[in-house]
Amino acid sequence: MADRDPKKIEMDAGAHVLSGNLGKTVQRLRKAYNLSLSELSEQSGVAKSIISQIERNETNPTLATIWRLSQALDVSIERVLATATEEPFLEKLSRADTPLLVSDDGKCRLSIIGWIKTVEWLQWYDFQCDPGGVLESEGHQRGSIESLSVLSGELQVEVGDRVETVGAGESARYRCDGRHVIRNVGDQTAHATMVCILKAAVME
Repeated sequence: MADRDPKKIEMDAGAHVLSGNLGKTVQRLRKAYNLSLSELSEQSGVAKSIISQIERNETNPTLATIWRLSQALDVSIERVLATATEEPFLEKLSRADTPLLVSDDGKCRLSIIGWIKTVEWLQWYDFQCDPGGVLESEGHQRGSIESLSVLSGELQVEVGDRVETVGAGESARYRCDGRHVIRNVGDQTAHATMVCILKAAVME
């Protein structure tokens, strides 16, 4: 049998570690706020069996599932913070505790660096995309806006019939309530920050 591509092996290993971090993060938050699997399932609308599989790193959840869990855990965070509203608030997350999503092709990585408390109206990510990587997204809530700021490399943004190339130090802002695609057509890994302002924040 031919040897496997070393880069593919490394990518698979990385994806496993990333999904492992996500499972640990969900479990840590659930236990920190004294939620049983059943309670988190009831609050999020995600099946108890799926949550259990996520925590055991036996499945790769969709972004929609992750956001449903985030919104459910947000209720718990509100409750905890409400008991100490007069106290200074400072929270630090390690790299291991920062959920990270990997695209189907393994070439795009989205670290969820935004606070889940704001997930319904503001989401932000650290985005890395290897050469040839494609991140294709369906529309968010109507009226939503996304801002992509490239730190290094070059990315191509496609929205409707418009295509723009965004280089290091440049930003693109666009409606993201329809299909939109980000591609790395260059020859080096691109690094960017991505902020999505949802309808709840921009509606009249």
